[in-house]
Amino acid sequence: GRALYERARAESQARGMPFCRCWRSAGLSGSADMANGILIVDKPDGWTSQDVAAKLRGVFHEKRIGHGGTLDPMATGVLPILLGSTAKFQIFTEENEKEYIAEIIFGLTTTTWDVFGEETERKDTKVSKENLTEILPNFTGKIMQVPPMFSAIKKNGVKLCDLARKGKEIEREAREVEIKKLEILDFNEEKQTAKLKVLCSKGTYIRSLCHEIGLALGSGAC
Repeated sequence: GRALYERARAESQARGMPFCRCWRSAGLSGSADMANGILIVDKPDGWTSQDVAAKLRGVFHEKRIGHGGTLDPMATGVLPILLGSTAKFQIFTEENEKEYIAEIIFGLTTTTWDVFGEETERKDTKVSKENLTEILPNFTGKIMQVPPMFSAIKKNGVKLCDLARKGKEIEREAREVEIKKLEILDFNEEKQTAKLKVLCSKGTYIRSLCHEIGLALGSGAC
């Protein structure tokens, strides 16, 4: 979060743009003098990036609001919001690398590739930290990744998530993403969970990463 804040501040100063900072949740209040600038929001659980943008449009009475990258509803943390005249710079913030801390559960597979979907398979396969450490190099660098069905990616003009909600699953093309850093922060062999730090490029789906790690281990994961 600190690195992103400093980068956003430096870029806004270089362009002569005002910069404002906020570490509170999306329920914040604002004023007219904050209608232009970059706002750093600590996105709460249960909000989409568009939910936050919509909330702030009402708070600041400003239609021109963009965000620095789409986060899943369950994801929490740094979400850059571009207000007013700075919204046109959204294309630059989206290209920045992203850093996530994710918890992965082994032995469980769901329809959404996260804990909120319907369970599709459960295995008793036991994964060790050594097993996980051994395969992680296969998921670093430039890799091909298949996006989940429950995603905002469009196929023939229709969002994949809309098709998935109708019970449909279609073939998705793998896309190149880059995992610049993949580190184990914690591993609980009894609970069969691990906490990973991921530094990655735009377009990376952490749900896909966890799913594919589970496939590689033969345990399934989400």
